[in-house]
Amino acid sequence: MKKILFIFLLITTMSFSQEMVQVDLSNPNATIYTHLYFLQSDSFEPSKAAKTIYGLPNDKAISKALKIKEVFDGKGLFVKFEDISKDANYVDTLDTAVNELKKSFHRFAPFPNKMPQIYVEKIGNNWYYSKETVENIEEIYQETFPWQFTWIQNKFPEFFQTIVYGIKIWQPIGALILILLGVILYFILDPILFFILRKIQRIFYKDIFENLFDLLHELARPIGFIIIINVLERLLPSLQLLRLNNFLFLGLSVAETIFWMFVFLKLSNLLLSIYANYSLKTETKLDEQLTPILSKLIKVVIILIGFLHILTVFGVNATAVIAGASIGGIAIAFAAQDSVKNLIGTIMIFLDKPFQIGDWIKIGTNEGSVERVGLRSTQLRAADTTIFQIPNSKITESEINNMGLRLFRRYSTQLGIRYDTPPDLIQAFVNGIRKLIVEHPETRSESYNVEFTGFGDSALLILVNVYFKKLDWGSEQSSKHRLHMGIVKLAKALNVEFAFPSSTIMIEQFPDKNTISMNYKTDSKYVDSNIQSVIDEFNKIEPKKDPNASSISDD
Repeated sequence: MKKILFIFLLITTMSFSQEMVQVDLSNPNATIYTHLYFLQSDSFEPSKAAKTIYGLPNDKAISKALKIKEVFDGKGLFVKFEDISKDANYVDTLDTAVNELKKSFHRFAPFPNKMPQIYVEKIGNNWYYSKETVENIEEIYQETFPWQFTWIQNKFPEFFQTIVYGIKIWQPIGALILILLGVILYFILDPILFFILRKIQRIFYKDIFENLFDLLHELARPIGFIIIINVLERLLPSLQLLRLNNFLFLGLSVAETIFWMFVFLKLSNLLLSIYANYSLKTETKLDEQLTPILSKLIKVVIILIGFLHILTVFGVNATAVIAGASIGGIAIAFAAQDSVKNLIGTIMIFLDKPFQIGDWIKIGTNEGSVERVGLRSTQLRAADTTIFQIPNSKITESEINNMGLRLFRRYSTQLGIRYDTPPDLIQAFVNGIRKLIVEHPETRSESYNVEFTGFGDSALLILVNVYFKKLDWGSEQSSKHRLHMGIVKLAKALNVEFAFPSSTIMIEQFPDKNTISMNYKTDSKYVDSNIQSVIDEFNKIEPKKDPNASSISDD
């Protein structure tokens, strides 16, 4: 008696449960729920699901309803009923689901981003799948499911419908076929894509440099994976793995985004390598320094864009992502104003090019040779090998004295000779220095000054102003040395003495003391002969080349 009562209660409960779900077309949520509920395996009543199709005979409506469900399953689109409106008068204010020619705005698309062609709309007092959805479902179905898989299922319907452990036997077979197809495509596409990239490279850039082929191979591989992913996305709906398809499509979308990031990263490496090879042929060394900076900037931008796209793949609203990125960017900019200023300064340095690598520059109190221009700062090495790290924002705001752009190095000094030097000997000494400058191989013989310019406290002043041809610091010191030695020898030969700070007491008629006057020889033949001998000796001097001489530039 108890068993009979239990069976009766069970049958009653099941009957009551079946009666609980009725065809309801009063709002978007009810219509979509009615359609999907009556096509489930445990509640399969396609005639009731067909009620959501308006204006078609029952058999055609059932076909349309089944195909809409199969498209959802094939695309891995899982309906979240909590996100579907229950408002009977719902209005789509964004109008993203349908074209602009529709007059009715009472419509709802369950997947406005992934499948905007399928939506429900209000007709009279009820909600149905739209006329556009019904008309286009055949085309959408053909796009979703390739004809090959449809043909196989139709050719062997009984075999493919066999269910083992809840899975149709054709589904794991199809999955293995897709995996095998992906492996075959990889080995086929890799050499083909490399060949195509090589052809493109020969058209636009004919030079060959180190690692070029490696870079082309690295670019070909992710492109091949993207093609394989697109093929799999095209064929995957045919497996009809329902919810599993949703995770598979999500994983493929993330993988495709990552491979696109690799493509752009490898492409940037290739283009920057081409630019680096080109920059080696340019006169300015600053172009070579631009390559690592551009590499860092491009990598940051590519990774950031890829990360934002992955967020949209996981369902984050694209507008919200862009807005968040903008607000976050502003917040970061305010928090890191100095870094932003330095970045702008870096851009201005490469645009204006006020100096290049190796130039000797002076910025404020800092002076040295430019060794590196980074993303944030510029590195100077002083004459004592000290390193200065100067923020690029400060450089763009400061006055830059680029001594490396000089055509010649100016050297100016004053010679002080004794006050009792005879005028003729002063002129001979000046003429001799002029000849030394003309004969010097590293001075500009057409531009110099050697003049008796004034009277000092303890000496007669002779200005020596010359211009050296070599710009590096070591060569300048060697040129000075040769000129100085020539002047000292000339002074000795002419018996001209250099003065030093002194006081002279003149005591006339001092007993037993001779006069302090110098015995100068001013005979013209004697003077000319000694000057010529000094010039001849000066021309015989070969400048010594020090292999360890510093190449640091100084003024």
